[in-house]
Amino acid sequence: MIAATAADSPSLAALHAAAFPPAEAWGADAMALMLAMPGAFGLFEPGAGLVLARAVAGEAEILTLAVTPAARRQGLGAALLDAASEAAAQCGATAMFLEVAAGNAAALGLYRAAGFVEVGRRRRYYADGADALVLRRDIGA
Repeated sequence: MIAATAADSPSLAALHAAAFPPAEAWGADAMALMLAMPGAFGLFEPGAGLVLARAVAGEAEILTLAVTPAARRQGLGAALLDAASEAAAQCGATAMFLEVAAGNAAALGLYRAAGFVEVGRRRRYYADGADALVLRRDIGA
């Protein structure tokens, strides 16, 4: 796994575009802006997947996790989650949060298998009107 920098933003955007529908894909500028936020970090496997997260004030948040279709169901999503959790714990975070579309069964399966539990719901959070589930898991020692 490679630590992402702003210089990797075009590659990260290409990975994101390969993993998400066009209307949901983040461009290189968005990737660079995310990485520039306080406490933000990114990790990626070239050509396969990425995770962007941030850790602030003892809590971490997955901003996006993307695995290309060809790399799915091979453990990369779980490896990205674990690597992000480890990096966040090194920054002092003891809990990790993320949001996922309530109807995204594949992602929910991944997150639940990784120990995430539902702690909230954001009604009509996504542009298509779908609810987002807020998930949490403990991390660190």
